[in-house]
Amino acid sequence: MSDVIQLLPDAIANQIAAGEVVQRPASALKELLENAIDAGADHVQVWVKEAGKTLIQVTDNGKGMSMTDARMSFERHATSKIRNAQDLFSIKTFGFRGEAMASIAAVAQVEMKTRLQGHELGTLICIEGSEIKKQEPIACPEGTSISVKNLFFNVPARRNFLKSNPVEMRHVVEEFQRVALSYPEVAFTLMQHDMELYRLSPGKLSKRIVELFGKNYQGQLVTCQEETPLLNIMGYVGKPENAKKTRGEQFLFVNHRYIKSNYLHHAVVNAYEGLMPADMHPFYVLFLDIDPSHIDINVHPTKTEIKFDDERTIYGLIRSAIKQSLGAHNVVPSLDFSLDVNFAENWKSDPTQKEKLNQEDTYKRFSFPEFKKQDVSGWEKMFERNQTELVDQKDPRSHHLENNNLKTFPSKVNNSGPEFPNSNLPSRDETGSTFQVELAYIVAQMSNGLLIIDQQMAHERILYERYFRQLSQNSGASQQVLFPQSIPLNPADFALVMGMKAELTQLGFVLEDFGQQTLVIQGIPADLGISNEKVLFEGLLEQFKHFKKELSLDKKENLARSLAKRSAIRKGNRLSTQEMENLVGQLFACQNPNFGPSGNKTFIKLDLHQIHRFFNA
Repeated sequence: MSDVIQLLPDAIANQIAAGEVVQRPASALKELLENAIDAGADHVQVWVKEAGKTLIQVTDNGKGMSMTDARMSFERHATSKIRNAQDLFSIKTFGFRGEAMASIAAVAQVEMKTRLQGHELGTLICIEGSEIKKQEPIACPEGTSISVKNLFFNVPARRNFLKSNPVEMRHVVEEFQRVALSYPEVAFTLMQHDMELYRLSPGKLSKRIVELFGKNYQGQLVTCQEETPLLNIMGYVGKPENAKKTRGEQFLFVNHRYIKSNYLHHAVVNAYEGLMPADMHPFYVLFLDIDPSHIDINVHPTKTEIKFDDERTIYGLIRSAIKQSLGAHNVVPSLDFSLDVNFAENWKSDPTQKEKLNQEDTYKRFSFPEFKKQDVSGWEKMFERNQTELVDQKDPRSHHLENNNLKTFPSKVNNSGPEFPNSNLPSRDETGSTFQVELAYIVAQMSNGLLIIDQQMAHERILYERYFRQLSQNSGASQQVLFPQSIPLNPADFALVMGMKAELTQLGFVLEDFGQQTLVIQGIPADLGISNEKVLFEGLLEQFKHFKKELSLDKKENLARSLAKRSAIRKGNRLSTQEMENLVGQLFACQNPNFGPSGNKTFIKLDLHQIHRFFNA
């Protein structure tokens, strides 16, 4: 029998390694950005085309490479950072295994221009599929510029698995944000085609956060800082009221390396216990500085997972540091919510503050009308009520019928849908009544018992089927808003919205691109009784991302569920009798009236036999 085991050719071995290191365009960008940081650059420019499928170009002003180093950088396991096995436990830089450039060159057309600082000429290297096409001296700026063109051009099966451009661009932006956060002292620029997405100037971490995520983050950042013999913690956490349902704005860095750790994420969330709902996720950017001998970063090809030698201690330190920060910045509820936590100490140490406070108090007292004493004459008229009114207050039914001051606001619940179709809804006694319990449940009397309906779940089911039908039939109607509102989005969310713009139009949204990742809402679905279109759309986007993370849903079903959940009536909303009856009628006209989109029951039925058993056990 002949031998069957043989060594793989280098080109195939590199393509196999690329499957671990380069999963999508964002993976290649991550490796190039980390190389630029390791080269000591303080200004990094990024250009992408077709979400990185056609071009990823990273240019830095780092120290550059010699001709020999430039050629060696494309060899597998060629590195300047490892000399022996012990060096694996003292690494403080990014790339060290020498796989990134070799893997990228195996599945793309790569062009490198690099020049050492102080040298007159640089080096040009062109590689396609691990094969060197050109290597020659060239005049170029100091530093390194690497262009990755036509990713997976020689592996069409891998290219077919890439997602749409908006989805891939969202991953590109996420990787860019992680590296930019890790080094706020470095200037970054991100260009998509000819459009500038980010121009980040060097500065403090708080400034970098605001530049990346928007000015609304200025008021929600809480400083977190702790120094211990084991590790130092530094960064910012968000206030509990700004937490979101979806994960995605949580950044944890260990020695400036972004990592993913559900265990340490739980430590952060646990520090917010009692301050926000359990299903919410706070914003945080935390840096852990620890001796490299206490961690192992060589456990994952993309180096996003590491191991700690004492993970439980680190868990406790992170939780304690965040709890202390929230308390020190007066985020934890106290008896006096108007007191600035820093005011007491500053006031004691600075006598001029007391004089300034007296001046401000005097100014407010005589300048603003809300500080003027109100006229309280005629107070006794508040108690001049006749006996009939007092009796009416004790009898809610007579109060409902005779009190002319009661105002009922119309609802969109009764706009469409049949009333009690005979096919699905049990026969209803003509003399029966429909009423609410705790402004959450609708009770309808039937000929053979009682029907108890969860008004929110029922309305979600009605709206879900309506929106899903509109998406399938492209039949959504739109109503123009009186005052169009603009919504600034971060690049990732903007790319997400652009990827589902056609489906949003089918639902009835009319959106216009205003430039600089800003959308203008010109119209919303016609059957929505919403007064704040901006809040509705932001909630819809947040709900869509939440379902995308938690459930495996296609785009149309996710949109239908998200809009139904955000626009359904809530528990606590008072409904008129007609609104309740129409809601019940529309529910039983649905294809699946028994359950809401989330799987919860929409109603339960108590028949007369069950009721009799309660009293005749």
